[in-house]
Amino acid sequence: MAHRDHAEMKRAVNWWRLLIRIAAWSGLLFSAWFVWLLLLQALFGRQLERLQTVQLGRELAVNVRLTELTLERYPPVLINELTGLDLAVMIRPPLSTREDPDLDHRIVGLQRELCTRLSHCPILLPAKRSDRTRHVWIELISPLEPVWLRAELPMVQAWPPEPTLLVVGLVGALIVTGGAYLLIEVERPLRGLERALSRVGESSDPPTVPAHGAPEVQRLTRRFNAMVRRLTANRRERETMLAGIAHDLRAPITRMRFRLSIPRLEQVDKERCNSDLEALERITGQFLLYAGGGESEALVECPLDQWLAEVSASHPPDQLQLDLKPIHARVRPVALGRAVANLINNAFTYGAAPVVVRLSQNNDAFQIEVWDQGEGMPRDQWERALQPFQRLDDARGEQGHCGLGLAIVSHVVKRHNGRMDFELVDHPGSKSPGRFCTTLTIPFQLESQSANVQKC
Repeated sequence: MAHRDHAEMKRAVNWWRLLIRIAAWSGLLFSAWFVWLLLLQALFGRQLERLQTVQLGRELAVNVRLTELTLERYPPVLINELTGLDLAVMIRPPLSTREDPDLDHRIVGLQRELCTRLSHCPILLPAKRSDRTRHVWIELISPLEPVWLRAELPMVQAWPPEPTLLVVGLVGALIVTGGAYLLIEVERPLRGLERALSRVGESSDPPTVPAHGAPEVQRLTRRFNAMVRRLTANRRERETMLAGIAHDLRAPITRMRFRLSIPRLEQVDKERCNSDLEALERITGQFLLYAGGGESEALVECPLDQWLAEVSASHPPDQLQLDLKPIHARVRPVALGRAVANLINNAFTYGAAPVVVRLSQNNDAFQIEVWDQGEGMPRDQWERALQPFQRLDDARGEQGHCGLGLAIVSHVVKRHNGRMDFELVDHPGSKSPGRFCTTLTIPFQLESQSANVQKC
């Protein structure tokens, strides 16, 4: 329950971190967009204003010329009704009293454009503002009375900017934000990962690298950290194995050397020498099995009930009882058989007969249970018992045992993607045929559906 709560809390923290990162990069994108708009307004605002003035001058020049020609035959009121132009008959139109340098600048530019396109240079005056729209009065040539044309004068506004500036600013913001993302989230973490890779062969325990940056870089960093942890674990196992070999082989070799120094060996001494040789052979076999662990052995489809019967055939039926259900699965039979044999030998050595071996199916996995009638291991020692070269009786190298039995079993089960559990029952009953149980839970291999399947 605590592990599940911790996993959920970690998942929630990761989600919050992801949301914060998205918000930060989104804020950077909009900030860069705003800065780009300011720069573009400062750089190209005058050019846009010039283009607008040229376009407006072209349109107004046509309207002014046509209106002046029409005024020669029709009155301004009729022209206003027919064309929709805002014409006014007055000596001098009402002017804007507010000082506006931008408006004056636009009027000067527009007057310059009209002067170049018309035969005469009309007078332009700023109109009185009634709303936010700005207008300009243009004097027309009329044969009878003074007539003025009021036209709208669009201005280059700071907000909202022109669509062209919006698009160009967005492209620039995307480029800047993308470059910053590549630099911060990809390039810098990869550079740290490169430095860590260069230190892998230089130190015995290379440090792990914090997982930062883009999701792809984080996955690559986690794979690197997993590799570093495997290398560290392999190095420590190798050092532990070498130390264990030197320690566990010293006792039987010393005893044999002492007995061989006697001039005449009695029959008892010869038998003891033979026992020491067998102990050396068992210790060497245990070390080789732990060093290999069945990595090179292929998966083979086997009837597990018959295979377990063969593994336990060396023990008398009154001492070893079998409760096996017919199950077929793909396993590494040699490595897993040695693991089960180690459990049976431990049950006879440290427990009490009869030993019961069960085979059953649990959903998508099969279980191998080894029960004995002994006191079992204390619960606080279960984790320690799975470590290599750990013996709870503190006797190393006796009778060919070197503290690798359960470590070998755990190693082989992990190679089958399974797990190893212990159970201690105070009051055995019909469901528990013993007091202490070691259970191997191994999932069925999905490769069993393959066409090329090896058979036992």
